[in-house]
Amino acid sequence: MTNNFFIAGRARNRAKILTICDIFDRLNIPYYCFLKNEKSNSAAGLDVNGDLEELTNKYENLSLDSKELKTLFEYDMEALQESQNLLLVLPAGKSGHIEAGVAYGSGKKCYAIGEYDVADSLYLIFDKIFANDAELAAFLKKLS
Repeated sequence: MTNNFFIAGRARNRAKILTICDIFDRLNIPYYCFLKNEKSNSAAGLDVNGDLEELTNKYENLSLDSKELKTLFEYDMEALQESQNLLLVLPAGKSGHIEAGVAYGSGKKCYAIGEYDVADSLYLIFDKIFANDAELAAFLKKLS
């Protein structure tokens, strides 16, 4: 199934990301979010519904050649390739920014929501940076 949006961000921003997912759910817009993909997280042995600090520490201490990271990478890259657009939830970490670069390089429309620390010319890859949930919801309603 093709997703309209790939939602990227960092696990430490879980509450905000899940709020964004709720907007997509209410509008019946298909999306992929790493926090809501039970199949990939289960295959990697990660419980995204558990203690956030424990999850973050476990994830960040995996080696690059670990089966868990390879599993997550494969699921995420497949979902990113199948999605039409990317939404980066700020603040985001390195992975989210790399995913945005991959999406942009693949010709996908890229969007972001939230505040960024400092202006950066590379943020021009985003067609729009939404200031808040209401602005994003209004935009998505027009799309659907």
